[in-house]
Amino acid sequence: MKLGVYTAVLHDRSLREALETIASLGLEGAEINAGGFLPTPHLPVKELLSGEVSPQEYLKVFDDTGVSIAGLNCNGNPLHADPEVGPEDAEDLRNAIKVAGLLGVDRVVTMSGLPAAHAGGQWPAWHVNTWDSGYLDSLDYQWDQVAVPFWKEIDALARENGVKVAIEMHPQNLVFNPPTLARLVEKTGATNVGAEMDPSHLFWQGIDPVAAVDWLGDLVFHAAAKDTRINENCKIYGVLDDRFTRIPADQNPTGLGGKHVVNKWPEDSAWDFVAVGRGHDVDFWSRFLAALQRVDPDMAVNIEHEDVELGQLEGLQVAARTLKDAASAVASR
Repeated sequence: MKLGVYTAVLHDRSLREALETIASLGLEGAEINAGGFLPTPHLPVKELLSGEVSPQEYLKVFDDTGVSIAGLNCNGNPLHADPEVGPEDAEDLRNAIKVAGLLGVDRVVTMSGLPAAHAGGQWPAWHVNTWDSGYLDSLDYQWDQVAVPFWKEIDALARENGVKVAIEMHPQNLVFNPPTLARLVEKTGATNVGAEMDPSHLFWQGIDPVAAVDWLGDLVFHAAAKDTRINENCKIYGVLDDRFTRIPADQNPTGLGGKHVVNKWPEDSAWDFVAVGRGHDVDFWSRFLAALQRVDPDMAVNIEHEDVELGQLEGLQVAARTLKDAASAVASR
């Protein structure tokens, strides 16, 4: 397995400095942002596509530091009905696939997206408890009229460029669990679309990530190392905790495209994203890595650091230590 870091947490550093940080942690891979929700300070997308920067020029810093590219990331909502969001995120994904092909990178991570509830709608609608027949009518529209045509196009583009697109199963998306991932592949007849296994979003849904890997099998293309801690307050608020509040504009909330921004997390939260090892122990992570290894012994597993209780480097150090201990446990079996 190739253990690495998704470099979004290191966007305040140059690419070389980010890669040197990864190497100092004893890790060997870097997943680089290529568009979507976040900017691309570590990847000159337009310059690579135009030929202004050659793949050889860009890749030299990886050769120099001994850290290789372990995938591109383009998480966003390519199906968003807002004309300032959906089309741009969709084009970012297309460009990420093309750049990956140029660089010889065979994995692009993204999200499936979420359309409006019906034609002409303005806001994404997530239907997950479809007891009312109208919700199923809406899902038929979202899947068959919006998602399937788009993802057929993306699958063909990925195939053309020698790339596999790994979808993060993320709530507030059509694909948010193993069955919806399998549904997308079945409905599109995809050959180059599969799953990125990020345990963090599965934990709070009550899904066992190891069982999910075994169930999906060779549809698992890529993996993230990100943990979730279920807090005592979950007994009252549940996992569908809606107590988010707006962040004042003068505090510069993180943008999500167009006029959309991230809201403030509840202070007494039901659950939190934490560094690898702070939600689940080495035993879990060794079982997770072993499950991934059964699918693909060379699979990339990249740390995604979103633990607000730990600093930038501290969180990466905690995660790297846990992940390396888990890998050693797998190797010794």
